[in-house]
Amino acid sequence: MAALLWGCFFLVSCENDIHEVQSLSKQPLNVEVMDTVTSYLSQGGKTKAKLSSIYMVRTQDTLPRVEFPKSLHVDFYSDSATLESFLDARYAKYFEGRNQVFLRDSVKVFNIKGDTLWTNELWWDQGQQKFYTDKAFRVWQHDKYIVGTGLEAGQDLKWYKMKNVNNSIIDVPANQFPQ
Repeated sequence: MAALLWGCFFLVSCENDIHEVQSLSKQPLNVEVMDTVTSYLSQGGKTKAKLSSIYMVRTQDTLPRVEFPKSLHVDFYSDSATLESFLDARYAKYFEGRNQVFLRDSVKVFNIKGDTLWTNELWWDQGQQKFYTDKAFRVWQHDKYIVGTGLEAGQDLKWYKMKNVNNSIIDVPANQFPQ
């Protein structure tokens, strides 16, 4: 009889809201928030990039990532530690396991020659040191203005592979035409 009373006590006193339990299991394992962040990326002991942001959120769960929800600025350096190019974006998300950064919202990349790439979405592959997008883009160089959809480019903007180019102005010198 005593066991029956104790069993009824536990049945009545234990109650869990299923929504509370589900929300606990959806919480990330670890979240770090930082203001005014500067970080350096290096390869082989050489600084390749300097990242700056006013706000950063690092989340450690099944897909570790670092988000820059208020902006990201990156300076890219050559092997001789000279500035080659830089980028600005209003939002960025770095996927740690893939070594890739998703950039969106007013993404701009400039190089030291003044070449400029604008797009609203861009991926930065850190391992291959290149950018790519399937979205609309604009490239301005001192003698060209190129508009299109879909692009790959080196992070120093020294090379481009453009997929669908339209409404562009490209100045081609006469000596570059086949005779």
